[in-house]
Amino acid sequence: MRLIEATEMESVREGEIPGHVSCIMDGNGRWAAMRDMTRSQGHAAAEDAVDAAVDACLELGVRWLSVYAFSTENWTREPAEVAFLMSLHEWLLRDEKRRRFRDIGVRLRFIGDLEDPRIPADCRKWLDECEQMTLHNEKLQFAIAFNYGGRAETLHAVQQLIRQGRDPDKLDEDDLARAMYDPEMPDIDLLIRTSSEYRLSNYFPWHSAYSEFVFIDTLWPDFRGGHMYSAVAEYQSRRRRKGGVPVTGGLT
Repeated sequence: MRLIEATEMESVREGEIPGHVSCIMDGNGRWAAMRDMTRSQGHAAAEDAVDAAVDACLELGVRWLSVYAFSTENWTREPAEVAFLMSLHEWLLRDEKRRRFRDIGVRLRFIGDLEDPRIPADCRKWLDECEQMTLHNEKLQFAIAFNYGGRAETLHAVQQLIRQGRDPDKLDEDDLARAMYDPEMPDIDLLIRTSSEYRLSNYFPWHSAYSEFVFIDTLWPDFRGGHMYSAVAEYQSRRRRKGGVPVTGGLT
């Protein structure tokens, strides 16, 4: 992906803006290791990158931003790192941060298995408070995937439909979509992954079926607004057909 110049940002704002941008925030641990810091310090350093992504999305007019904060596989990490990641009130969503989001029109939403007993009660309470504090904001829907796994979400949706007694022969894709963790979350238009990794890692497989993928070398703690603008510029350069035929015809 080419990093655009500051002089190009206005033209990006005037182009087609993706409705939903999603970020796999990868590289915190490597960023910390390069500086002889702990992995938890690397996660803490990611806070500025999250702010930059939110601010850039607000400038661009993006309606939904989602990020991968904690996966169902992350429980296997060292206990100290897991405990830090569970303490969102001390880093990513400190009180002054969630109040800032409230004041600038950002609605916080958390997507994942939030009933998991391994999540500390004080963490679960903090997440609920964050959602309630920003409930009526409409400028940007900021969805944080927390204790999230794509396969777990799909299984959850199927189980929901079974509990409802739905006839499997009469189900369609819309039924399954409505049974996901957050039925209001739209499909992802642009998915960004940092740190030169080229995989989805069990992240929103249903919602990313027709996403444009952009992979960048930058480690997440170094991600800034210019990277978001550059990814959107790359998105604007592509022709999204979703299986259809391009306007010019042919099989390209």
